[in-house]
Amino acid sequence: QLSEDVERVSENPTDEGEGEMEVHEDASSVILPDSELGTTAPSLRFSKTCLKNVFSVILLFIYLLLMAVAVFLVYQTISDFREKLKHPVMSVSYKEVSLYDAPGIAFYPGKARLLSCKHHYYDHVPPLINPGQPGDIECTTQRINYTDPFTNQTMKYALVVQGPRDVKKKELVFLQFHLNGTDQDFSAIDYLLFSSFQDFINSPEKAEFMKDCESSYSSWKFSGGFRTWVKMSLVKTKEEDGSETVEFKQETSVVNYIDQRTKPRSDQLFFVVFEWKDPFIQTVQDIITANPWNMIALLCGIFLALFKAADFAKLSVKWMIKIRKRHLKRSRQVMNHIS
Repeated sequence: QLSEDVERVSENPTDEGEGEMEVHEDASSVILPDSELGTTAPSLRFSKTCLKNVFSVILLFIYLLLMAVAVFLVYQTISDFREKLKHPVMSVSYKEVSLYDAPGIAFYPGKARLLSCKHHYYDHVPPLINPGQPGDIECTTQRINYTDPFTNQTMKYALVVQGPRDVKKKELVFLQFHLNGTDQDFSAIDYLLFSSFQDFINSPEKAEFMKDCESSYSSWKFSGGFRTWVKMSLVKTKEEDGSETVEFKQETSVVNYIDQRTKPRSDQLFFVVFEWKDPFIQTVQDIITANPWNMIALLCGIFLALFKAADFAKLSVKWMIKIRKRHLKRSRQVMNHIS
């Protein structure tokens, strides 16, 4: 039987070759479509997936950068707010008035005597008729004695005069003092200004009122033998506790007095004029420029941006993980199909 089989094979070798060729052809016909699926379609899918992943990574870095910028803005906003709280800005405003509250002018004449006092208007002071002689005293005056607030031992004598009020008519107060003799080389009269003469009149304790004024306000001098022109301006300052303080700013000009009296005299004459500089009251107050509501609104917007960026970043990461899993799943399916 073996010899017969060998003979049959040797007689028909082409049939077996054709069968083998048919098997190989069938195998190649099955493998070729699978190889095309593994080389063309997965490569295109892989390139799209890679681009999507790169784009997702770029978006993620952008979101992280935005979050870093938002955190920096939060820190900077809080720092600026604290800095503005520590350093308020001084605000100056001007209020125009037609009438001032008449200020009080406290003179400390010593041995000098008041000769005349008049109110004039429109910035006009008429020439003196009898200089050095007693004249009309048309001003409202008040004499007061009180102890020195700094020593509590020395008695001080003050002559308080009502100052000008009508700024539109350029009201001024002109005063003349006379000093017969002095032991000093230089003669001058001290004075101070306080905000309201009416408050002084209505005060039940005028001595205490003057002591408080002397402690709060600055004093100035005007010399004998000259006419001193004082132009006042009023400055109100609002404190942090809501209280208000008042002070005066002055511009003084000195004009030499030509004594035309016939006989040379050893006495001295003092002339002083008080007038308002302008109709504007200057108000000074500290303003905190940091607005807490603006800061709160800005912080809310920044935190919303932070949460939104975090949400975007989280969704991007989830999407990248999902795309990666899908890509691996397709790769396994293709490999399984090829195998």
